[in-house]
Amino acid sequence: MSQHRSAADASRERIITAATTLFAEHGYDGTTTRTIAAAAGLNIATVAYHVGNKADLYREVMRLAHEAEQAAVDGALAAFARDVADDPAGAATAFADRYLDFCLERPHVPALWMRRWLADAAEFADLEELYTRPLLESVRDALAKALPGLDPERAELAVWTVLWTTHGFCRSMIRAQVPRFRAHLRQLVVRELDLDGPR
Repeated sequence: MSQHRSAADASRERIITAATTLFAEHGYDGTTTRTIAAAAGLNIATVAYHVGNKADLYREVMRLAHEAEQAAVDGALAAFARDVADDPAGAATAFADRYLDFCLERPHVPALWMRRWLADAAEFADLEELYTRPLLESVRDALAKALPGLDPERAELAVWTVLWTTHGFCRSMIRAQVPRFRAHLRQLVVRELDLDGPR
């Protein structure tokens, strides 16, 4: 029984890994169940048995991507909360650094969201409300609470700016430019949050 379960888990993991790569590279609309099955080295019936249809699989891929992103953001927010009183600019830029590192380590996450924001998988309209909005609001609220002079609307736009800029850069995969982009991102954060002058 446990051997059968571990084989089933391994097949499910292969399917999810293949689907994640394909959805990130070609989008939901540009990926078929047949191509997922081929990439996983399984037949379509096996894919359906383990994960359901393509829509079920896409929801699972996006859920897993969100869980990884949520964990990274939670860790970065904890560090931000710890350091912000002593060094607001340093804490904010360290948060941006951590988020950039997460996106560089898991390039499928920005790729999946960039695809959606380019009108891919339009029938899944609830994913932004389930995943993007709560995550964005948690960062916005932490910034507004820690930086009392910061308008919440400006904080939200700053979060969106970092998100879009980082996702766009990570999709380019110009690894040689990471140090240069990181320096630019830090400057952007300081400017957007108005942390370069006395508070």
